[in-house]
Amino acid sequence: MVSTRLSRLEGHRRKFMAVIDDTPECGRAVHYAGLRAKNSNGGLVLLYVIADGDFQQWLGVEGIMRAEAREEAEAVLAKIAQTVRETIGIEPEMVIREGSAAEQIHALIEEDRDIAILVLASGSAKDGPGPLVSSIAGKAAAFPIPVTVIPDLLSNEEIDALS
Repeated sequence: MVSTRLSRLEGHRRKFMAVIDDTPECGRAVHYAGLRAKNSNGGLVLLYVIADGDFQQWLGVEGIMRAEAREEAEAVLAKIAQTVRETIGIEPEMVIREGSAAEQIHALIEEDRDIAILVLASGSAKDGPGPLVSSIAGKAAAFPIPVTVIPDLLSNEEIDALS
C-alpha cells in the first residue's frame, strides 16, 4: 500500500517520474514524462539507480567503484537534464539511489508523495520490452501508482501529439 498522494493539495503539484538507465527507450520515457509535466504544470523527477551488486565482489576497491559509479550517474543525469531544459523548458529534479531498481522506485514513491505517475518506455529488442516494463508483470515489483508505458513504435512527434 502506498501513502496517499498529495499532488492535488494546495502547495503541491503532480510529479511524473522517469527512471534513467542505459536502455535506448529511456529517452522516450523522459521525453513523454517531461512534456506531460510541462503541459499539466507538474514536475519531472529523474531517478538513476546504481545497482549495489556491482560492488560486492571487490571489497578492496569498493569505495573507488562507488565513487566512479556515482560520477557516471551524475554525468548521465546532467546530460539528460540539459536535454530536458533545452527541448521541453522545465527544470527536472534529479535523484540518485543505490540498490535494486524496483526497491528504489518504491522507496522514492513513498518518500515523495507528489510523485503520481511513473513513466516507462518499452523496448524493441529481441530480449523483450525492457527490465522495468517486464517487472510490472510480476506481482512483487508492481508499482503502487499508475504506470504509463510508451510503446516502442512511437516517434518523438507522435509522443508530442499524445502529451
